Amino acid sequence: MSLVAILVTILQLALCSIAIATNSFPDFQLLNVNETLTGTKMFMPLGLSETDDHRGKWSLKLVHRDKLLSPIDSSTLHNHGRRFHARMQRDVKRVASLLRRLPGKGTHDGDAAYQVNDFGSDVVSGMDQGSGEYFVRIGVGSPPRSQYMVIDSGSDIVWVQCQPCNQCYRQSDPVFDPANSASFSGVSCGSSVCDRIDNLGCNAGRYCRYEVMYGDGSYTKGTLALETLTFGRTVVKNVAIGCGHVNRGMFIGAAGLLGLGGGSMSLVGQLGGQTGGAFSYCLVSRGTDASGSLVFGRGTMPVGATWVPLLRNPRAPSFYYVGLSGLGVGGVRVPISEDVFRLTELGYGGVVMDTGTAVTRLPSSAYNPFRDAFITQTTNLPRASKVSIFDTCYNLSGFVSVRVPTVSFYFSGGPVLTLPARNFLIPVDNMGTFCFAFAPSGSGLSIIGNIQQEGIQISFDGANGFVGFGPNVC
Repeated sequence: MSLVAILVTILQLALCSIAIATNSFPDFQLLNVNETLTGTKMFMPLGLSETDDHRGKWSLKLVHRDKLLSPIDSSTLHNHGRRFHARMQRDVKRVASLLRRLPGKGTHDGDAAYQVNDFGSDVVSGMDQGSGEYFVRIGVGSPPRSQYMVIDSGSDIVWVQCQPCNQCYRQSDPVFDPANSASFSGVSCGSSVCDRIDNLGCNAGRYCRYEVMYGDGSYTKGTLALETLTFGRTVVKNVAIGCGHVNRGMFIGAAGLLGLGGGSMSLVGQLGGQTGGAFSYCLVSRGTDASGSLVFGRGTMPVGATWVPLLRNPRAPSFYYVGLSGLGVGGVRVPISEDVFRLTELGYGGVVMDTGTAVTRLPSSAYNPFRDAFITQTTNLPRASKVSIFDTCYNLSGFVSVRVPTVSFYFSGGPVLTLPARNFLIPVDNMGTFCFAFAPSGSGLSIIGNIQQEGIQISFDGANGFVGFGPNVC
């Protein structure tokens, strides 16, 4: 092999890329330690323009919440350790929130979360204690007022803070004032839209009221309305949104939530035939100055992606479930029963893809052998003490790059997704401590988190019931 070919091979392994195959994949990769640590130290705040229209697509730039830290929390901006621990605290709350919404999980309410409609219950998943991790910038009202919005693939709501704001948390932009919007129209109590939410009756005898209480004491209260939303140069009229006048929570910068879940009240559900139930996103990798993307419409469905069937759980219609049959380390399938990942007829178990959860969670019966297989193949790396929710960590200070085994998801039907090294071995401080970015779920539910999704184009074809991985990266 020529020197040029060797260098190209090394670069391909070191860069954030994906390998998708049906029967074969490399058994190791190189993790560029120096490059990854540099990304944690040279963090730049967000620029101003976050929309991008091109080739007629409904396209938005997608950024991680850390880019909104300045000037809201400048003390955390350049401290990766503090950002990491804050992210893990949010993540624990996020997972607890998801589990509370599933049959028989976690709370004395049992199945109560499923007795309300999509609108009422789904706010919890995306806004619980600032769990939103990725943001887009859209226009709300006429004329459009630019607002940062959390995206959440597990929620079915579009929701913003509104004036008059009797109690609001701090956000980056001025709070939206419906009095200055020519297109704002309150939803009447007799409307069929009002019937689809867990409403509290009428406000001033006319408009549909809602109130959502969060498990951690956060809440939002307000009225339901129809409003115009602007995505770059694309204008969408009569979108049902929650207009929150009394809100409490640690939502850091965002004005509200853009729900992308599978229910009828999500943005995707409301757009219906305009987009064919299709959208695609690419979550930019941590510590980079680049932006990811969120694009709507059937024209966004890529050629050459690996498609995996979506599964539907009637007990959790907002969530995107996929069929996972196993896990691999170093090109070897870990001996785990497929039943561990199966979604039962009663709605238990299964595997959810979630943009709001950072770290992939696995049932202990899957996580333990998976972690042990990774440890077995990394005996050449110096270990470090556990950090936060991670029990498998390494001291990579002083290393330029390290050789690590591949980590792969085996999907039902044969496709295999092999992750980039930086999607499963991540820095937790500025000093060179890296951890295996998986954790036990404490339940039968598996969640594929956004760290594992970073840098990979992910496309949802809701009309045909598939999710695609690749072929593009970001």
